[in-house]
Amino acid sequence: MTDIGALGPAGTRTPGDDDHEFTVAQRSQTRLVLRRFLRHRAAMISLVVFVLIVLWAFAGPHFWRYSYARFTPDNSQPPSWKHPFGTDSSGYDAYAQVMRGTQTSLKIAILIALGSTLVGAVWGAVAGFYRGFVDALMMRVADLVLTLPLFAIALVISSRSGGSWYWIAVVIAGLTWAYVSRVVRSSVLSLREKEFVEAARALGASDTRIIFRHLLPNALGPIIVNATILVATGILTETALSFLGFGVQPPDTSLGLLVAQAQTAVDTRPWLFYIPGAFIIAIALTVNFIGDGLRDAFDPRQQRVRQ
Repeated sequence: MTDIGALGPAGTRTPGDDDHEFTVAQRSQTRLVLRRFLRHRAAMISLVVFVLIVLWAFAGPHFWRYSYARFTPDNSQPPSWKHPFGTDSSGYDAYAQVMRGTQTSLKIAILIALGSTLVGAVWGAVAGFYRGFVDALMMRVADLVLTLPLFAIALVISSRSGGSWYWIAVVIAGLTWAYVSRVVRSSVLSLREKEFVEAARALGASDTRIIFRHLLPNALGPIIVNATILVATGILTETALSFLGFGVQPPDTSLGLLVAQAQTAVDTRPWLFYIPGAFIIAIALTVNFIGDGLRDAFDPRQQRVRQ
C-alpha cells in the first residue's frame, strides 16, 4: 500500500518516489512468439526429435563404418550390434541405407514445402490484394493446377528424369502450390480491409510493400501450417511414387524406395520394411506437431502477455 505521507498536496507522488513499481514493460512480438512456442510441449518434444533425425541422417553417414551403396559379407542378418537395423539379402547394411534414405526423403520434402509455400503464398497474396480481374484470372490458373492429376503427371515426369530426387521434388511442388495459394488468398481478402493496411496506404506505401511487409507476415499462421502439411505430403507422395517404381532409383535410395523394396520381405525380414516405415511416420508426426506449435505461437488473437 502506498504511504499517504509520500503524496503531495493534490495526492500526487513527489519527485523522489519509486516510480518503477508502476512501470509496465511490454514484451516484443518476437519474445511473445517464442514464449508461446516454448510452452507448447508437444511441439517442443517434436522439434527435438526432428532435429535429432536430421542430424542423424546428414551427419551419421560420415561416422558409420558401412556405406549405403556397398555390399557386406553378411546377408539377411537380423538387427544386431554389428548391424543395428540388420541387412538385406544382398548384404547391404540397412542402418546405412535408412540414413541415406532419410536424408533423401528429407531433401525432397523440404524442397517441396519451400517451393510450394513460396510460390503459393505470393500467388495467393497478389490475387487477394488486387481482387477483380487479376484475382479471377490468377485463381482460375490455380484451379487448373488443382485439376491436374498429381500422380499421373509425376509418374510421367519422374520416369523421364531418371529418378532424380531434385526433379521429383520440383514436379510435386509445381502441382501442390495451388493449395497454399487458395488458403493465403482467403486470409489476405480479410486482412486487406484492416486499419493497418489503410494506414500504410495513407502513408504512401507501395502495393509491393503492403503485400510483403504487412499482409504476408500477418498471414503467417496458415502459411506455416500448410508448409508443415506439405512436408508430410512430400514424403508420403515420394513413398507412393517409389512404391509404384517411379520414385528415387538405385543406386540412390529413399525411405519410400526402401519400403517398396522390402514389401515382399515383410514376413521373412520384417526389419527391412517396418524400420524405414517408422521413420516416415515419425517425420510426418513431428513436423505436424511443430506446425501446430508455430500456428499457436504466431496467432495474433492470442492474449498479449505483459510483465
